[in-house]
Amino acid sequence: MTSTERTTSRRTVLTALAAAATVGGPVLSQLAAAAPAAAATAADPAEYPSNTALYQDTNLVEGTSYSRRYRRHQQFDLKMSETYDFPRTAILALHGGGIEIGTTELCLGIAGYSPGDSAGAPILPTVHDYFMFEGLLSTGNSALHVTSKNCDDHVALSTAASHLNVLSLHGCKFDQLKLPTSTFPSTGSRAVAVVGGLNAAFRTALVTEIKAAGFQAVDAFDSRYSATLGEFNGSHVDNPCNLTMLRKGAQLELTTELRESLFGDSSSRGARADTWDDQESLFKSFRDACRRAIATVEAGQPIL
Repeated sequence: MTSTERTTSRRTVLTALAAAATVGGPVLSQLAAAAPAAAATAADPAEYPSNTALYQDTNLVEGTSYSRRYRRHQQFDLKMSETYDFPRTAILALHGGGIEIGTTELCLGIAGYSPGDSAGAPILPTVHDYFMFEGLLSTGNSALHVTSKNCDDHVALSTAASHLNVLSLHGCKFDQLKLPTSTFPSTGSRAVAVVGGLNAAFRTALVTEIKAAGFQAVDAFDSRYSATLGEFNGSHVDNPCNLTMLRKGAQLELTTELRESLFGDSSSRGARADTWDDQESLFKSFRDACRRAIATVEAGQPIL
């Protein structure tokens, strides 16, 4: 299939998905009627080359097919004799909603807000700026994935560029990581956090705190694992996690099993919003581990 055919097939599928999301029609039956045979067998449809290309696709409707949400906190210094703090860390979820489930909720939680009420007041005393791109299709949200280094959303990039640190949240599958079976046997837990990005101090703090909270975490640059984690190490200089004031940041690749374990019910956006603070869920433990790592990094960054 040519690149043009892949793009046409993908857009045909997206048209059906968007229509189903709008009118509530049966998605699978529309797909069966709309998608050519080649689209049904394509293992990896061509991605959009940028967020701009995705936003310009007339088959998609913002607010129905996808959404963009962000929060920039007001900061000011009005007194010549005093120095005030400033936002040092931003949280990104570039593949939120149904694309990489759980990353939207984690983005809000780590930023200090309730995943069940993003428009409400913060629920934690310290807050961080954030940006989220979210897939809203009833199914097939992977078609909305834009590789991080190709992200050109101006709000996402300006958010990264105005902070010393960025923590970018992503999802992956355990089998993609190809971790050594001597450390991660096939019969063991598949809930793993891969910590990447070019800020080594931030990576160390994240690995330390995530493991201390009882989760499995590996540094993507650790020689024991790095041979298979090149795709997940967040090292590209155009990755928004590294487009900070320091030109380095941190990224978390979280396996499906880890993300699902954070909620009482991870099956849908509504279920995750309702169960992130269930007694048996692990969301708060993981959220707080990330926030402690951020605090550790920020403590070494005095006001200039």
